[in-house]
Amino acid sequence: MRIAMLTGGGDCPGLNAVIRTIVRKAETQMGAETIGFYDSWDGVVEQRYALLKTNDVRGIAPRGGTILGTRRGGPFDKKSGVADVQRAVADLQLDALVVIGGNGSLTVASRLFEEHGLPTIGVPKTIDNDVVGTDSTFGFQTAVQIATDAIDRLHTTAESHDRILVVEVMGRDAGWIALHAGIAGGATAIVVPEDPFDIETLTEIVRRRHDNGRYASVVVVAEGATPRDKSQVDVYKGNVSAVIAQELQARTGYEARLVQLGHLQRGGTPTSYDRVLATRFGLAAVDACVNQEYGQMVVLRCGEIARASMKLTSGQTRTINLDLYRDIVASFVG
Repeated sequence: MRIAMLTGGGDCPGLNAVIRTIVRKAETQMGAETIGFYDSWDGVVEQRYALLKTNDVRGIAPRGGTILGTRRGGPFDKKSGVADVQRAVADLQLDALVVIGGNGSLTVASRLFEEHGLPTIGVPKTIDNDVVGTDSTFGFQTAVQIATDAIDRLHTTAESHDRILVVEVMGRDAGWIALHAGIAGGATAIVVPEDPFDIETLTEIVRRRHDNGRYASVVVVAEGATPRDKSQVDVYKGNVSAVIAQELQARTGYEARLVQLGHLQRGGTPTSYDRVLATRFGLAAVDACVNQEYGQMVVLRCGEIARASMKLTSGQTRTINLDLYRDIVASFVG
C-alpha cells in the first residue's frame, strides 16, 4: 500500500505531529509506504515529493509549521491542474491521498473525490477552528494560548499607563480565537465577525470601566470584524483594529494603542493538547486509508474520533456560538 499526504493552506502548530503519526503507523503497523508532497498541491502537480520513513520524522512533533511546506491555492486554479493530479496519483501508484488542511484544502479534496473519483482522505486543521463537521481542529488551542498569554502581558502595561490597548487576533470569517482568548484573558470587550460592532457601544463600555475606577482596558478584535453601521464599512475595511483604536481614543480622550498579533499566533511549539489531537487524527487517517473511506475526513465529536463527509465543510464556515458570546458580553465583559 502507498499513502501520500500534503499540508495545504496556512500553516499551524500540530502539522508535524500528524505527519509523524501517519508515517509511523503506516510503516510499523501496515507495512505501507508513505509519500510526502512538498508545497501542498504544487508538489502534487509537479510530482515533487519525498519517500518518508520513521527516521525522517523523529523529533518533529514539537516543531511548529510543516516539514513538507505549504501553499495556498489548488489544482482547480489551473487549466491542467486536475489532470496533473490524476497523473501523479497514477504515476506514483497511490492508494490514498491524505489532505491535511482547512476549509479550502478540504473543499478541493472533496471535489477531487466527488467529481473525479480520486482517493482523498481529509484531516482538518486550522487555528481558526472554523471547519464544519468537527468539534475542534488542531492548531486552535495553541493559537488561543498564544493570544491569551499576550493579553495577560498587555494588561500590566495598559494599567501602568492608563491606556486602552486594542489587540487584533486572527479570524477573518469566524471569531473563535477572539472569543476564547478574550474570555481567558479577561478582555474589556470582544469584537467578532459574527456580530457587527457599534463603536458607540464600545466607547460606552470603556467609559463605564474608567468611571468605575479601572483606568485600563483591553479590547480584543478579530481581524474580520465589521461595523454595524453599513455606511462605515469602507472606513474600517482592511484596518478595522487600527480605526477602532483611533475612534476610542478620540471619543474617550484616553490614550489608545494597537497590538496586532498576526502570524505570531501560527508559529512555534504546539500545546500538548494540539499534539495529542493531531496524533489521534493521524492514526485515524491511516485507518481510513486502509478501509478505503475516500471522500471522508477524520473529525472530533464529543471527545471521540469519528468520520464525516468532506462535503459537509465544502464552501462552509463554522462560526462561534453566539449564545455563549452574548452571555459573556452581558455578564463578564467590561
